[in-house]
Amino acid sequence: MARPEAESVKITNINLKTKKHRPGFSIVAGIIFLFLLLYFIAIAYPIFWMIMSSFKNTAAIYNDTWGLPKKWLFSNYTTAWQQGVSSYFVNSLIITIGTCILTVLVSSLCAYGLARFQLKGGKFLLLFVSAGLMFSPQSGLIPLYELIQKLGLLDTYWALIITFTAYRIPLTVLLIRSFFLSIPKELEEAAYLEGATSLSIFTKIFLPMSKPILFTGVILTAYYSWNEFLFSIIFIQKEELKPITSGLLVFKDALNTNWGVLLAGLVISAVPLIAVFLMMQKYFVRGLAEGSVKG
Repeated sequence: MARPEAESVKITNINLKTKKHRPGFSIVAGIIFLFLLLYFIAIAYPIFWMIMSSFKNTAAIYNDTWGLPKKWLFSNYTTAWQQGVSSYFVNSLIITIGTCILTVLVSSLCAYGLARFQLKGGKFLLLFVSAGLMFSPQSGLIPLYELIQKLGLLDTYWALIITFTAYRIPLTVLLIRSFFLSIPKELEEAAYLEGATSLSIFTKIFLPMSKPILFTGVILTAYYSWNEFLFSIIFIQKEELKPITSGLLVFKDALNTNWGVLLAGLVISAVPLIAVFLMMQKYFVRGLAEGSVKG
């Protein structure tokens, strides 16, 4: 048997080794914390400045750029809403919701087929879908414009919904397919033995189990379609149909650059995406983690 003195010496040595390593870890943790803090300030301060400036008039923004508002002009938001932001906001909401629904629906069906059916040329189809990630939206602007014009979709919501959906499908298909591959095949086989069809398995097993990755697809699609600018100013010219990104451009000219009101409009345009992300962030992180398990 080992002596108590020897055991105490061993415990003392272990404690000394642990104490030697603690300062190193604390320094690394402090550096990481400092980096993350600076990164947070770099991102959060412009947003904070935009919100604070939205309560000022133009003179206060120029003369006291970094200070807090001396007089809080809540009327800037009322003016922005009444001057046209309300219609732009609704248009963006319709386009974004339509794009999210269509993208997730088509992508999930495509991912289900690629993940669960032994299709002839399935690998080529997967490669074809993946190739969509390499195309820049700007490079297809001219042929897209001609196609939408021939289809009679110019100055309609569908001009943007279909375009946005086409560009978001490749990434969304790959994410959802990776998640579908992680679902045990035993569940599917048991459902087939019970007499279920492929469509019922998809709607009653795969979709309910895939909420995290579906919400991830919704967030990524909403972020893209809400903030897209180039297609918005080219495919929609009617003032009453403009989304908020292109609408604020006209809105700026109409108000002779009243920066307080314009910044209020920008804050209004940013609120929906922030709210959606805060509500779905746990699904977003979980979906990204689980959707990248298999390829």
